[in-house]
Parts: sequence; structure tokens; C-alpha cells
Amino acid sequence: MMDDEATEQTDILVLNGAFELDQIEVDVAGGSAVALSQRDPGKQSENEDTVAVIPYGPGAAVLVVADGAGGLPAGKRASLTAVTTLAASLQTAMDKTMLLRTAILNGIEAANEAVLALANGSASTMTVITIEGLVARSYQIGDSEALVVGQRGLIKLQTTAHSPTGFAVEAGFLDEREALHHEDRHLVSNFLGTSDMRIDVGAGVELRPRDTVLVASDGLTDNVHLDEIVEQVRTGGLVESAAAVVKLAEERMSGVVSGQPSKPDDLSLILFRKPGRARIIDG
Repeated sequence: MMDDEATEQTDILVLNGAFELDQIEVDVAGGSAVALSQRDPGKQSENEDTVAVIPYGPGAAVLVVADGAGGLPAGKRASLTAVTTLAASLQTAMDKTMLLRTAILNGIEAANEAVLALANGSASTMTVITIEGLVARSYQIGDSEALVVGQRGLIKLQTTAHSPTGFAVEAGFLDEREALHHEDRHLVSNFLGTSDMRIDVGAGVELRPRDTVLVASDGLTDNVHLDEIVEQVRTGGLVESAAAVVKLAEERMSGVVSGQPSKPDDLSLILFRKPGRARIIDG
């Protein structure tokens, strides 16, 4: 098992955060990223999330949050296996100069097979955002989520959680706030480590200067309303934005805010932003 520090593998950064907060700030893909992972403050077992920032050549990067399924055995092993398998697959694909989209799909399939091969009943969600020049694209399995938010708060990309409440919101049967309090919020319908795993591939979204990309586990999105997340991350420094939104989630998890959601859980996130004058780096 890795220790609780960012683990560097030829510029691949994997955050374990099993028992202590694990946080990094790094320049990648012509922008900056802040990533962190921490366990539910109220539990004694290890954090079941795993996070990675994976460069794909000088002008692209892959942002990954995986959440081992709670209630199933070896959640941490599942998420760590999924992320490290994806990272290794991408390294091989980069050496072969494979197109990033093809490399991601192949890598996720390899991650699914690796979790299945554990043969211990474990499973994991995985949400991936690729940054390729000025284009962001999402790849979704489960209920971790991703956003692209403009500096004025316009949501340009939002993934759909693979869950009854996520699909109900997408269909217009529930609004975001109703879904956050719904009794079935915890149910998830799509995992790595299953024979029927499916990958929801989003359309490419053009990034404007100072747009913010967020990838987060449900420790954030089950405790903080969407409009609150947007307000916290759309402007300001990435480190400060991450700290502010995590603090709000922790307050909600403690149950001290009456009438607000409170679902203690491990929490992981990545924030990424291009500078004011976005740079495209040629390979």
C-alpha cells in the first residue's frame, strides 16, 4: 500500500490520502491544478477514494477521481487498482503516440478488468476529465462528478451521476436541491469492477481563459449545493477555492447546519484552470 503522500511515477501524481490529508499543487497542460483527498473525519478505516493528475505529453492532462464503493469489501483497493491501472495504460499509450480519447477508453476498460480480477467483490466509481489544448471532455462511471464553470458562474459542462436521483435530475423530475436530500441519493447504478460497466463520454467543451474545471467525489457533491460549489470555485486562487469548498462540506458533514444535507464521507477533488491568457503547448 502507498503511503499518505503524493506518489510520483514519471510525472504521474497519485494521491492516496488513506489516513491523512493528501494535497498537491502542480502546473500541467498549460494550466494549474490543485488536488486533494481526505477520509471521512468520523471514521477509523482508510479513505476509499484515489485521485490522480496524469500528464499526457506537454499539452494535455488527465484528471481522475475514483471512489471505492462503500458497503462492499476492499473499496480502497478497488479505487487504487483502477487509478494505477489507468495511469499505466496511459503511459504505454503515450509512448505509442495514441490519440488521447482512444487511450482513455482503452485505459478505463483495462481498469475495469483489473478491478474484476481482484475477485473480491469490490467496485469503484471513476470520473475522468481530459484537458487537451483548450478542450475538456468527461468520461463518467458512477456518481463522482465533474463541472466546467466560467468566471461568471456559467456551467459549461456537468456530468450526470449514474444513479436514480442523477437520472431524475437530468430528466427534470427532481431539481438539484431535492436530489441532494432524496432518500435514494446513495444508490449508484454503474461501477468499475462489473461485467456491465459502461462509459458515458461527454462532448468536448472549449475552455476559455480562467474557466475552472472541477472533478469531485460525492463527499463534496452530497454535502454542498451545486450553486454553492460554483460560487466557491469560479474565482480566486485554486488553493483557496479548494479550502473553502472543503470547509463547507466538512461543516455539513458535522451535522451542525440545520436543514442542510449531511452525509459524512471521504472527500476528494481536483481543480484545474488555464491562466488569463491560455497557453496551447505544442507536443
